[in-house]
Parts: sequence; structure tokens; C-alpha cells
Amino acid sequence: MSKFHYFALCALFPVAGYVFADGFGVKSGNPLITGTPYEVHDGTRPQPRIVENAGSVSVKPPADAIVLFGGENLDAWTSNNGPAAWEVKNGAMVAAKADVVTKQSFGAIQLHAEWRAPAERPVNGQSGGNSGIFLMGRYEVQVLQSHNNKTYPDGQAGSLYGQCPPLVNATTAQGEWQSYDVIFTPPVYEGETVKEPAYVTIIHNGVVVQNHRPYLGPSSHKTLASYPKNHPETGPIRLQFHGDPMEFRNFWVRPLGEYDSEK
Repeated sequence: MSKFHYFALCALFPVAGYVFADGFGVKSGNPLITGTPYEVHDGTRPQPRIVENAGSVSVKPPADAIVLFGGENLDAWTSNNGPAAWEVKNGAMVAAKADVVTKQSFGAIQLHAEWRAPAERPVNGQSGGNSGIFLMGRYEVQVLQSHNNKTYPDGQAGSLYGQCPPLVNATTAQGEWQSYDVIFTPPVYEGETVKEPAYVTIIHNGVVVQNHRPYLGPSSHKTLASYPKNHPETGPIRLQFHGDPMEFRNFWVRPLGEYDSEK
């Protein structure tokens, strides 16, 4: 969900019998994703089936949760090491000007967030209703208004951006609140070797859309993801400003502890 997508569906051009572009129904011309016959951002990849549901599942923060946004201020966030660039309106944090990043860093977490795209905003593919939640600042859970809005499947709501589409499309109508409940564990390294990849489970509006799915590496745009030789144990959460005034509320996390531990 790079900011380059703000100019989505730009020039199309034929190459060897294909039409290449970042959009629905067309090949991207990007590398093949390992273990699949599909390219990164492949618009011909099957569209996840639509699952109607009751919409956002609002969950109050548990007693041990760290509330990152509770409706009043952006004290937990920063932009470019300064004040958070986003705004607070009617109990929601509204995307503006730049990305925001948590002041705290996290490893394995449970995360809850609610989000929506403004009801009257024009949306087309990757433009108009786009943001992203970057776990550890690296691993993106795509945020996109995907109700009645087709795009390449590895870029729709609930996808591991550029890697894996959601099992189903659980997005409800534009203007309605959506909810994500996310369980994330970072990769395990031994020296410079990845022993276990990062894993994520995502529940969108009460519907499982990613089931303990491995990331292929930190999220990237138009290229194959891969793990670096060096990786931090923790990292901040980053919310992307993609040019759209996306809204978030009731945003909290719980760092996941260890089994058989009293702490």
C-alpha cells in the first residue's frame, strides 16, 4: 500500500499479451510470490468471496491493555519525532499530513482497532479509502474500503499487503465502522538466520480473514518481501497516511507474555 498507489490505475501498456497495471483484473508485471502462481499485486488473482456480517465488533480494553487511542488525545503517537500530525474529531483520530508512530515499541501483541472511510468520499481501487497498520513498523495489515470496491486481492482490507489476500472479504458499507482484532508474533532469529517467520491472525468484523498466516518478510511495494539479516526484538506501530482522511478509534494493544509466568 505504498503512497505511489495514490495514483492508482495509471498508464496501462501491453507486454507479451498482457496488460500491466496495479488494479483489478490486470497483471501487475511484478515478481511472482513464492509458492503461488500470482504476481505481487496481481489483479487477476481470485477475489475473496464476500461475507456479510453485522459490522464492527467493539471491545473495551482489558485491564492490562495499553490504550493507544481512547477518543481524547494523541499522546501515545508521534510524527517525525514531533507531535502527531493527525487530528482528533468526534472521538476519532483522523489521518492527515503524515504517518503516525507509537512512542512505545512492541513485540508479540494482541491488537484491537476500529476504522472507517468517510461515507461520501470517492473511492476507486487503492485511492480514496486507504491506510495501513504496520506492526513493528514493518508488517502491514492493509486498511482499505473494500466494500463494492475491487482491487488486486493482496491489497484489499485484511490482506498482508503485497503477500497474501484475506480468506474472505468482510468489509461492510463505506461510512460504517470496521473492526480488526489481530494476534501478531514477530520472527524468531538465530544469529542472522530466520528460524520462524512472523505470524498474524486477523479477525475483521468478527470474521477470521487470516489464520496464523506467516509473513514472507517485512511488507514492501511491487517487490518480493524477504527477511533482513538483522531484526529488532520490538518496534513501534505505524499508521499510514495515504492521502485519505481515514478514521480510527478504540485502539489498544496487549503485549503477549509467556506461558507459566506470573508476570
